[in-house]
Amino acid sequence: MFSVKQSATKKEFEAILQLRDEILRKPWNQPVETATDHLEEKSVNAYIADETGNVIACARLQENDNKIGQIRFMAVSNAYQGKGLGKKIVFFLEEKARELQLQSIELQARENAVKFYQSCGYTIKEKSFLLWSQIQHYLMAKKL
Repeated sequence: MFSVKQSATKKEFEAILQLRDEILRKPWNQPVETATDHLEEKSVNAYIADETGNVIACARLQENDNKIGQIRFMAVSNAYQGKGLGKKIVFFLEEKARELQLQSIELQARENAVKFYQSCGYTIKEKSFLLWSQIQHYLMAKKL
Protein backbone atom coordinates (compact mmCIF):
# COMPACT_ATOMS: atom_id res chain seq x y z
CA MET A 1 0.00 0.00 0.00
CA PHE A 2 1.27 3.45 -0.91
CA SER A 3 1.54 6.18 1.71
CA VAL A 4 1.87 9.93 1.31
CA LYS A 5 4.92 11.63 2.76
CA GLN A 6 5.93 15.25 3.12
CA SER A 7 9.18 16.24 1.46
CA ALA A 8 11.83 17.11 4.04
CA THR A 9 15.13 16.79 2.18
CA LYS A 10 16.77 18.23 -0.91
CA LYS A 11 16.98 14.72 -2.40
CA GLU A 12 13.22 14.20 -1.96
CA PHE A 13 12.46 17.57 -3.54
CA GLU A 14 14.77 16.84 -6.50
CA ALA A 15 12.87 13.58 -7.11
CA ILE A 16 9.57 15.49 -6.95
CA LEU A 17 10.87 18.07 -9.42
CA GLN A 18 11.95 15.28 -11.77
CA LEU A 19 8.40 13.85 -11.82
CA ARG A 20 6.87 17.32 -12.31
CA ASP A 21 9.18 17.82 -15.28
CA GLU A 22 8.42 14.40 -16.79
CA ILE A 23 4.63 14.73 -16.54
CA LEU A 24 3.93 18.47 -16.62
CA ARG A 25 6.70 20.00 -18.75
CA LYS A 26 8.54 17.64 -21.13
CA PRO A 27 5.43 16.66 -23.15
CA TRP A 28 5.12 20.36 -24.12
CA ASN A 29 8.87 20.99 -24.56
CA GLN A 30 8.96 23.35 -21.57
CA PRO A 31 12.06 23.85 -19.40
CA VAL A 32 12.26 22.20 -15.98
CA GLU A 33 12.61 25.66 -14.39
CA THR A 34 8.90 26.24 -15.08
CA ALA A 35 8.03 23.33 -12.74
CA THR A 36 9.05 25.25 -9.62
CA ASP A 37 9.01 28.73 -8.14
CA HIS A 38 10.17 30.82 -5.18
CA LEU A 39 7.48 29.47 -2.83
CA GLU A 40 8.83 25.92 -2.42
CA GLU A 41 10.32 26.47 1.04
CA LYS A 42 7.06 27.97 2.36
CA SER A 43 4.90 25.21 0.85
CA VAL A 44 4.00 21.62 1.71
CA ASN A 45 5.30 19.20 -0.91
CA ALA A 46 3.61 15.82 -0.71
CA TYR A 47 4.70 12.72 -2.57
CA ILE A 48 4.26 8.98 -2.91
CA ALA A 49 7.18 6.71 -3.74
CA ASP A 50 7.13 3.17 -5.10
CA GLU A 51 8.81 0.20 -3.41
CA THR A 52 12.18 1.17 -4.91
CA GLY A 53 11.94 4.78 -3.72
CA ASN A 54 11.03 6.41 -7.05
CA VAL A 55 8.57 9.29 -6.70
CA ILE A 56 5.41 8.29 -8.59
CA ALA A 57 2.96 11.01 -7.46
CA CYS A 58 3.32 14.51 -6.06
CA ALA A 59 1.64 17.87 -5.49
CA ARG A 60 2.23 21.04 -3.52
CA LEU A 61 0.08 23.10 -1.15
CA GLN A 62 0.87 26.78 -0.79
CA GLU A 63 -0.90 29.33 1.38
CA ASN A 64 -2.17 32.35 -0.52
CA ASP A 65 -3.89 35.48 0.83
CA ASN A 66 -7.03 35.39 2.97
CA LYS A 67 -6.40 31.87 4.34
CA ILE A 68 -6.87 30.29 0.92
CA GLY A 69 -4.64 27.37 0.00
CA GLN A 70 -3.66 26.42 -3.52
CA ILE A 71 -2.71 23.00 -4.84
CA ARG A 72 -0.12 23.21 -7.58
CA PHE A 73 2.16 20.94 -9.58
CA MET A 74 0.04 17.78 -9.24
CA ALA A 75 1.66 14.94 -11.15
CA VAL A 76 1.18 11.18 -11.23
CA SER A 77 3.49 8.91 -13.19
CA ASN A 78 1.78 7.57 -16.32
CA ALA A 79 2.16 3.97 -15.13
CA TYR A 80 0.30 4.75 -11.89
CA GLN A 81 -2.55 6.96 -13.11
CA GLY A 82 -6.05 5.76 -12.28
CA LYS A 83 -4.93 3.89 -9.15
CA GLY A 84 -6.09 6.40 -6.52
CA LEU A 85 -2.70 8.00 -5.81
CA GLY A 86 -3.83 11.47 -6.87
CA LYS A 87 -6.73 11.32 -4.41
CA LYS A 88 -4.40 10.25 -1.62
CA ILE A 89 -2.20 13.27 -2.33
CA VAL A 90 -5.17 15.68 -2.51
CA PHE A 91 -6.68 14.41 0.76
CA PHE A 92 -3.27 14.60 2.48
CA LEU A 93 -2.86 18.23 1.37
CA GLU A 94 -6.41 19.04 2.45
CA GLU A 95 -5.58 17.74 5.93
CA LYS A 96 -2.43 19.90 5.98
CA ALA A 97 -4.57 22.88 4.93
CA ARG A 98 -6.93 22.23 7.85
CA GLU A 99 -3.93 22.10 10.21
CA LEU A 100 -2.90 25.51 8.84
CA GLN A 101 -6.48 26.70 9.46
CA LEU A 102 -7.04 27.52 5.81
CA GLN A 103 -10.67 28.11 4.84
CA SER A 104 -10.62 26.73 1.30
CA ILE A 105 -8.38 25.41 -1.44
CA GLU A 106 -8.23 26.64 -5.01
CA LEU A 107 -6.39 25.14 -7.94
CA GLN A 108 -5.95 25.58 -11.66
CA ALA A 109 -6.98 22.29 -13.25
CA ARG A 110 -5.96 21.28 -16.72
CA GLU A 111 -9.02 20.40 -18.80
CA ASN A 112 -8.18 16.68 -18.71
CA ALA A 113 -8.08 16.75 -14.87
CA VAL A 114 -11.38 18.55 -14.18
CA LYS A 115 -13.36 15.32 -13.61
CA PHE A 116 -10.66 14.05 -11.25
CA TYR A 117 -10.89 17.17 -9.09
CA GLN A 118 -14.69 17.08 -9.20
CA SER A 119 -14.49 13.53 -7.82
CA CYS A 120 -12.48 15.01 -4.92
CA GLY A 121 -15.22 17.56 -4.19
CA TYR A 122 -13.92 20.59 -6.13
CA THR A 123 -16.21 22.75 -8.23
CA ILE A 124 -15.43 24.89 -11.26
CA LYS A 125 -15.46 28.61 -10.50
CA GLU A 126 -14.51 29.73 -14.01
CA LYS A 127 -12.70 28.89 -17.21
CA SER A 128 -9.34 30.57 -16.68
CA PHE A 129 -6.26 30.57 -18.88
CA LEU A 130 -4.75 28.74 -21.83
CA LEU A 131 -1.25 27.56 -20.87
CA TRP A 132 1.31 27.69 -23.68
CA SER A 133 -1.55 28.47 -26.06
CA GLN A 134 -2.73 24.86 -25.87
CA ILE A 135 -3.75 23.61 -22.39
CA GLN A 136 -7.07 25.00 -21.14
CA HIS A 137 -7.25 25.53 -17.37
CA TYR A 138 -10.20 25.93 -15.02
CA LEU A 139 -10.18 27.62 -11.63
CA MET A 140 -11.66 25.16 -9.15
CA ALA A 141 -12.28 25.43 -5.41
CA LYS A 142 -13.37 23.53 -2.33
CA LYS A 143 -14.37 24.84 1.10
CA LEU A 144 -12.71 23.02 3.98
